[in-house]
Amino acid sequence: MTIKQISIFIENRKNALSELTNVLATHNINIRALSLADSSDFGIARLIVDNSEQVQAALERSHYIVKVTSVIAIEIPDESGSLNKILKVLADNGRNVEYMYGFTGRKTNSAYMIIRCTDIPETEKVLEKAGIRMMNQDELEKL
Repeated sequence: MTIKQISIFIENRKNALSELTNVLATHNINIRALSLADSSDFGIARLIVDNSEQVQAALERSHYIVKVTSVIAIEIPDESGSLNKILKVLADNGRNVEYMYGFTGRKTNSAYMIIRCTDIPETEKVLEKAGIRMMNQDELEKL
């Protein structure tokens, strides 16, 4: 059983990601999972969303290069070694994992993102000033 993944090619420049998410927000599209990879000039945002056809159309109207591919979503027990067991099965059967990314379910009405920025202290100040709640390692581990 497969699900549809939306891959969007975006320029690697300031505000490019927020411009992309603005298009999604304008069309009331909820991101279920996101992976972002970059090179020096361009990046690829990979999204799992509820309605891939609607997302593809909205992004193409906004002049994004979009590709829809099939991917497999698996449920992994929240236990040490669970992912390793699955990857071992795949490897033992000659399967190559090209990439992967994770997301959590809907146990709460919140999503949790990990952000890496060049200037962490300044970023923390900006988030705090905006009233955006940051979590520490202990809180993150309890999710």
